[in-house]
Amino acid sequence: MVNFTVEQIRALMNDVTNVRNMSVIAHVDHGKSTLTDSLVQRAGIISAGKAGEARYTDTRKDEQERGITIKSTAISLYTEMSEDDCKEIEGETKGNKFLINLIDSPGHVDFSSEVTAALRVTDGALVVVDTVEGVCVQTETVLRQALGERIKPVLIINKVDRAILELQVDKEELYQTFSRTIESVNVIISTYQDEALGDVQVYPYKGTVAFGSGLHGWAFTIREFADKYASKFGVDRIKMMNRLWGDHYFNPKTKKWTNKAVDHKGNALTRSFAMFVLDPIYKLIGTIMNGKTDQAKVMIEKLGIQLKGDEKDLEGKQLMKVAMRKFLPAADAMLEMIVLHLPSPVTAQKYRAELLYEGPKDDANCTAIKNCDPTADLMLYVSKMVPTSDKGRFYAFGRVFAGTVKSGMKVRIQGPNYVPGKKEDLFIKAVQRTVLMMGRFVEAIDDCPAGNIVGLVGIDQYLLKSGTLTTSDAAYNLKVMKFSVSPVVEVAVDVKNGNDLPKLVEGLKRLSKSDPCVLCKMSESGEHIVAATGELHLEVVLHDLEYDHAGVPLKVSPPVVSYRETVSEESSKVALSKSPNKHNRIYLKAAPLDEECTVGIEKGDIDVRSDVKVRARKMADDYGWDVADARKIWCFGPDGQGPNVVVDQTKAVQYLNEIKDHVNAGFQWATKEGPVLGEQMRGIRYNMLDVTLHADAIHRGAGQIMPTMRRVTFAAMLLAEPRIQEPVFLVEVQCPESAIGGIYSVLNKKRGQIVSEEQRPGTPLFTVKAYLPVNESFGFTGELRQATGGQAFPQMIFDHWSTMLGDPTDKSNKAGQIVWTPEREEV
Repeated sequence: MVNFTVEQIRALMNDVTNVRNMSVIAHVDHGKSTLTDSLVQRAGIISAGKAGEARYTDTRKDEQERGITIKSTAISLYTEMSEDDCKEIEGETKGNKFLINLIDSPGHVDFSSEVTAALRVTDGALVVVDTVEGVCVQTETVLRQALGERIKPVLIINKVDRAILELQVDKEELYQTFSRTIESVNVIISTYQDEALGDVQVYPYKGTVAFGSGLHGWAFTIREFADKYASKFGVDRIKMMNRLWGDHYFNPKTKKWTNKAVDHKGNALTRSFAMFVLDPIYKLIGTIMNGKTDQAKVMIEKLGIQLKGDEKDLEGKQLMKVAMRKFLPAADAMLEMIVLHLPSPVTAQKYRAELLYEGPKDDANCTAIKNCDPTADLMLYVSKMVPTSDKGRFYAFGRVFAGTVKSGMKVRIQGPNYVPGKKEDLFIKAVQRTVLMMGRFVEAIDDCPAGNIVGLVGIDQYLLKSGTLTTSDAAYNLKVMKFSVSPVVEVAVDVKNGNDLPKLVEGLKRLSKSDPCVLCKMSESGEHIVAATGELHLEVVLHDLEYDHAGVPLKVSPPVVSYRETVSEESSKVALSKSPNKHNRIYLKAAPLDEECTVGIEKGDIDVRSDVKVRARKMADDYGWDVADARKIWCFGPDGQGPNVVVDQTKAVQYLNEIKDHVNAGFQWATKEGPVLGEQMRGIRYNMLDVTLHADAIHRGAGQIMPTMRRVTFAAMLLAEPRIQEPVFLVEVQCPESAIGGIYSVLNKKRGQIVSEEQRPGTPLFTVKAYLPVNESFGFTGELRQATGGQAFPQMIFDHWSTMLGDPTDKSNKAGQIVWTPEREEV
């Protein structure tokens, strides 16, 4: 029975100090959805018996079938804490009732964009790590993203039951495994941590680490055990927490604590964590699993676990699950960490505001976000679109950072390309309804104040993927999200029946709305192209397109990879292009842009929209640019923010500023489709050396300058040793030692490059990391499983662009073969 009502949740939304917005993030298969079940069960939405197996937040049929999360799912939960717990919360609180807005996110690297969308609207993250596999490549990626958004993490080490039952590790070894995992997480945190957050490393003795088993529904923190022993021994709980972790040993003979592992006679002492925390768990599990039912019942009684009705007749694993779930309920441990250690919106928005808001840090809207003010002008960020049961319509899912959003309210809908004072990418429309997202269902609410997560109905026609909603005319946008993955795998889609073409076009529009990172475009030859981040993402996206969005049978081409065009040297001579009327000339030279600077532009470290002086100083300090050159950057391309630049190096040219917009437009056009492959350019600096212009403005308009700039950009590039860059995946494979030979042979066949091979301490597993060109990745998973007898499971994440050796205009090398494929020759 659900133990809260929508009215109770709505009432709590006003007490923003008692709200916690948090995401569950981790590597694939580390148990996020399974752990979330325990929290959903605590709220009374599913029964205790189903928790861990229902995976309630996996709302799609294919998620349940595949056993992985594909879309992030939000659910609001109501909980009450004890008075003692509430006293330990750092910020202010009102009463002991709390609202937790939880988002369960995917762990598979292909769906990283869903994680980014979830992190933007939350303030805290529950990081889940598998005891056996430890910190993996995706754990690091999602944690890095969270810290980049100034989100505070807490950690839960999951699947402890595997270490105890399958690997049968002893207590000291399990402590060492935990310790290594926590250390690995803290290394990542200290590497990527934002100074504004303070120290957010996780420590068991501070209560920011939990250990447990999502599948069996039990978990604990050191604080829980310290509570039990503090009342038993009459000692201070904080002191007890400090002693239950680290090098602390209790000598039962002398009844004294020491930090030495041996007593004065040289006898080994048991670590306090093993003695006081792990020992009762090992004994209870061991007794039940070894069939000593009578002994187990005595233990269960001593531990104060009450079995009801049919539960008393259970044996073996079933009894162990029920006993452990009642002894250490997983929901208690997680709620304790979430409520006590994750920040409320009031606290978090103080340090997140300047990172989120694009405008001046002292304007009224930024101040309202900092104060989480429900009475100010509305500032709401929509991070993704969620499909509704009504085909083709979407809920705009986002977070209110300031103000209050109400049903029927008129708002300014500002898309990602909106510039204050201009009319582009701006709509003024009314919000039809506001709803509360509850996993598989939604509940209607009248309004939603600052600091809460909300779904909006009726604005999906005016936003593509994300955007800012406001009631203030002077408001700047909230920053656009940066994704850690790129859509590098493309296919052409077509309908089997020509009459269905309009349905496909409509379906593609819906598809690009429903997924934050999918790209739908038209090629020059008129084909409809769908680009995704990897093979699995592509498979899911095409299934959605065919069965949900378009609803018609489709033909799909084999996947192709998108490349980038670049240069390796400076242009051998100055390129010159004349305008069609022969009255204007542009002189240009191309040179390679430093890779570090290129990546800086792509990641947003160099903010292309920021003040010219600020940007120039950053480029000079961090990337070694000459300040004068950095100030004279005319434009970035493609799309006004790509990693190619035009630098004005002309001297005393008349009318030069009048053609700036036309040069910019021609440059965007050129860098979007380069001369070698028709792909985007990357990492090229164009120096404009001179310009000759006609004295009469009518002879130097857009029609004269744009095509001239495009041609001279192409010419300068072709004179500068053109090269093509291919996308490269970082592959992480976990496997037993016997499978390593198979991994090496498959990688060698596919131009793979091994980076490292390490054994996970305390387990028989090895972790192999390698670089693999995306072009070679199709069918890689299947071949790898074949070569290793199904023992190796690869995770592939887009890592970097690699410049291919060889002249792409020469058919004899690999780069040339990519350029001169039959399809491209036809073009």
